[in-house]
Amino acid sequence: MTIDTPQPEVLRYTAFSETPDGGNPAGVVLDATGLDDEAMLAIAAGLGYSESAFLTAPPEGLGGEGERAYTIRYFSPKAEVPFCGHATVATALALAERTGPGKLVFATPAGTVPVEVTEEDGTLRATLTSVEPHVGGIADADLAEALAALDWPAADLDPAFPPRIAFAGARHLVLAAATRARLADLAYDFARLEALMHRLDLTTVQLVWRESATVFHVRDPFPVGGVVEDPATGAAAAAFGAYARDLGLVPEDAVLTLHQGEDLGRPGELTVTLRAGDPRVRVSGAGARIG
Repeated sequence: MTIDTPQPEVLRYTAFSETPDGGNPAGVVLDATGLDDEAMLAIAAGLGYSESAFLTAPPEGLGGEGERAYTIRYFSPKAEVPFCGHATVATALALAERTGPGKLVFATPAGTVPVEVTEEDGTLRATLTSVEPHVGGIADADLAEALAALDWPAADLDPAFPPRIAFAGARHLVLAAATRARLADLAYDFARLEALMHRLDLTTVQLVWRESATVFHVRDPFPVGGVVEDPATGAAAAAFGAYARDLGLVPEDAVLTLHQGEDLGRPGELTVTLRAGDPRVRVSGAGARIG
């Protein structure tokens, strides 16, 4: 006699958009108790979204006064990733729809990530606070390989934004395009970029074009996750905020707007907040349930 194991409920939310047809979709499993790594990866692969999030009970001692605490893990269709901003936002909004706005705290593989969900005029918004970020250089040979994989001439880069590897929970190579047309024209060598990213332990490549002092357009190739491009990338947005501050490209106190997904037909908006005296980066956005 075979006893079927009950399957968990898999929710579908988009993050960084108020409508289901924008932003970045994520799978959300609010109770992943009993699921092993293979089962979580299978769910993520079946959904085909860039990442899905899985909640279990928090480690002892996690969570302060008024906070609801959880352990969270993230899987792309190909592998587990240490941190995912859009799936964190999607999960926080899914929880808030069930238990109300307020403070949450997640134990992620990258560290502790607080999230606060607020409601204004009937719209829920989630703000995550990153782990402490850091920014480092990239070797000339590795940069040349990245540009070759992207088929981007070095002359197409914006010299005001030097290439760096930035971390705010996951590692991202930041490359700035000199023009919006350069950013829009993305057709890269999937296998070649994937190999370089595995070697450098990168989660995405954060491609950026600056529209104004505080407004940016971004795109994120994600071949290591089995996805050509991520439609809205909260972890990369946090890393970019750290990068921009570290290089003095924005003030220590700043609110940045990142537009992502327009070139994919899934427009989204990410708000990045920097605070003087606090190295962490805050990333905010709305979301919507899919289906």
